[in-house]
Amino acid sequence: MELSCGGGENGTSEQPRAIEEEGGEINSPENEGKTDSKRYANSDSNGEGEKEVNGRSSEMIVYSEKAIQEMIQQPHSQLPKPEAPPGVNNILSPKMERSVSVPDNFEMPAIGKFIRDKSNTFSAAITRRWSSLREGRNDDGDEEAAIVKPASHVTEFNLSGLKVIKSLKESGKIVLKGRISFFSRSNCRDCTAVRSFLREKNLIFVEINIDVYPTREKELIERTGSGTVPQIFFNEKLIGGLVVLNSLRNGGMLEKKMEEMLGSKCPDDAPAPPVYGFDDPEEEESLDEMVVIVRVLRQRLPIQDRLMKMKIIRNCFNGADLVEVLINHLDCGRKKAIEIGKQLARKHFIHHVFGENEFEDGNHSYRLLEHEPFIPKCYNFRGSVNDIEPKSAATVSQRLARIMSAILESYASDDRHQLDYVGIRNSEELRRYISLVQDLQRMNISTLSVDEKLAFFLNLHNAMAIHAVIRIGHPGGMIDRRAFFDDFMYVVGGYPYSMSAIRNGILRSNKRAPFSLTKPFSGGDKRLELAFPKVNLLIHFGLYNATRSSPVVKFFTAQGVASELRYAAREFFQRDDGMHIDLAKRTVYLSRVIKWYSADFGQEKEIPKWIINYLDATKAGLLTHLLNDGGPINIVYQNFDWSLNAA
Repeated sequence: MELSCGGGENGTSEQPRAIEEEGGEINSPENEGKTDSKRYANSDSNGEGEKEVNGRSSEMIVYSEKAIQEMIQQPHSQLPKPEAPPGVNNILSPKMERSVSVPDNFEMPAIGKFIRDKSNTFSAAITRRWSSLREGRNDDGDEEAAIVKPASHVTEFNLSGLKVIKSLKESGKIVLKGRISFFSRSNCRDCTAVRSFLREKNLIFVEINIDVYPTREKELIERTGSGTVPQIFFNEKLIGGLVVLNSLRNGGMLEKKMEEMLGSKCPDDAPAPPVYGFDDPEEEESLDEMVVIVRVLRQRLPIQDRLMKMKIIRNCFNGADLVEVLINHLDCGRKKAIEIGKQLARKHFIHHVFGENEFEDGNHSYRLLEHEPFIPKCYNFRGSVNDIEPKSAATVSQRLARIMSAILESYASDDRHQLDYVGIRNSEELRRYISLVQDLQRMNISTLSVDEKLAFFLNLHNAMAIHAVIRIGHPGGMIDRRAFFDDFMYVVGGYPYSMSAIRNGILRSNKRAPFSLTKPFSGGDKRLELAFPKVNLLIHFGLYNATRSSPVVKFFTAQGVASELRYAAREFFQRDDGMHIDLAKRTVYLSRVIKWYSADFGQEKEIPKWIINYLDATKAGLLTHLLNDGGPINIVYQNFDWSLNAA
């Protein structure tokens, strides 16, 4: 039996599958029968020259399974398992197919001997390749970059048929033992820039928002000499604001400064992080001057159920009973007692059960605010009426907007399309918001200007949507939406307000909600006094309902509410689910919100002309083309995605 190699008697060489030393590749069947003049020397043959198999020099290398396993570098346990080099599966197969060039009488022991002789050759080739890569050289000895992905701190080595990725330990990383703190306000662009930079650098920091923690403003002034924000501290040392931060970053000094000043543990005299439920005690508040009288009435009034107008009226008393209690307790005349009763009604401690008058002596029936039937549905009521002297409606409105803006800055995505409701639920900001909305119970809303009232009700609606998701969950279907929009309420100025009542009763001038047969407020409802006389169409793009198709959540200011609503409309129509134009089909795809509130937007054919004022240049150009060429325009209303916009 003979093995042909090099040059045979007929000058050709028929080679079985083999692994060449230089390339480490396994010859494919396509190479069979081709002439090859390469000669292979055994690297550990001690100068004996070519090995002989049955008296002939051989270029053939066939590896056993054990040899192959020794040669393949095992990857790290956390890395994906690499595929075997091409052809190895054939070698490892127990039923190895011999090349057609091998005669039938070829003896297997000779192959085993050949494997042992040549196994170290391939191993040495891999070792040399590995060493050259580690030293930054290629196979030809030239310098080359071994790090393929420096940004991710990963070195990639390419071996023939094998890919090895090795993670490198990051050297020179700053270990921060101290604390980064900065004072901020809500809706501050410079504060937003500082916050974004620290997050991008994955730096842990403490933010002290003086709109959320108003008493910390005094500390800010004491430490910095002014009330301007942002003010950044490394431990107890004041660094400065955004200008200083940018200067350090652009000058390449920020890392060095951080290493110097934050390398040690934060001392006690550094700005302290807010503590949930304890930090920044609430400002001292005074009780309402009428509280002493109200407490007497709660104990002495004969409160009972009465039958009136064929209805059972629960937990009520008549005006004459209240007057008698006041006369006996205050030792005053009847006229004085009646005037006190009217003051109690103006401050929303008591209400007429049918809303017919403010207060009168006689058999008219009244209720204490805490006995109103809507109170159990009001989520800003905690078992008893807020007896604190009502704060200014404008002050409460501004504080509500600032706290909710602080929540968005901490728990909303950058584009405000998604909210982290779990984070909001556990936040100090929400705790303070819930405490704040108790001040709404007897607040006098009628003192607000038109713009203040518009901003207040927009913000209240959006804040209630977030609070409702946390307290009762977001509606999963059509039936659940009633509880979400109609039954989740706040008591504001002595009367109940749901999200539906705010939208349809106040902002839409008491118009019927979609698919509803009745108006939100009846003829004698006191809330009608607050309803806007005319609908501002832009409110539909400022009202948030916690869904993926909802307008982006915003909180408005009284000074800029008009321009902020225009911006909200432009932002909404920029989205494809807000408006999309198919020029070829001459079709304009609109949000279904416009269809639901078609009573506000008017005739369908006029809607594109109105929308064009709130489009970017691209969409405005397409719509203008459709409007001006005289052809028909199709309007299609897109499906509304009711799923929760949770992060």
